[in-house]
Amino acid sequence: MAYTITDAHPDDAATLGPLHLRNWLENYVNADAGVDEAWIREHRGSSATAEGVTQWREFIEVAHQESAPHFCRVVRSETEIVGYLCGHQEESGSVTLGPMYLLDHAQGHGLGGHMMTEFLAWAGPARIRLGVADSNERAIRFYQRHGFEIAGERYLWRGRLPTLPMTLEARSVAECS
Repeated sequence: MAYTITDAHPDDAATLGPLHLRNWLENYVNADAGVDEAWIREHRGSSATAEGVTQWREFIEVAHQESAPHFCRVVRSETEIVGYLCGHQEESGSVTLGPMYLLDHAQGHGLGGHMMTEFLAWAGPARIRLGVADSNERAIRFYQRHGFEIAGERYLWRGRLPTLPMTLEARSVAECS
């Protein structure tokens, strides 16, 4: 199967909103933490609504601007979007990575690494932070392979989802090229 990584286009928002919810439903149910489908729909379901799709569209439109504070790439398999990586620059100058997802059948092809390389080039030498579900060992290992380290104690996202903060400290410009 052939995959391509491209900039997200505003029309992709109609797919990204529901795909974001789908990924949460497939990857974040955690009975021990009380994270079930209803909880996920309460906290992430809006991404698949008309308002959520509009927010995705606006984010992508900003990502297309010169010196954009947003980054958003998608992975396509023919006409289907099978993954994405987005992020944004904070007013402080640090960068937040997320969300990043690949459907199961698109994993293991190096796509995540390619998207991460593009993201790191976009972020430049800034400090990058993210939160990852502490039960998502595969994602934690992926981020660690790309230089991220666990940066503090586990916290409960929205009071329920066990999450680890991770950072990639600021790098020199030479390290970014």
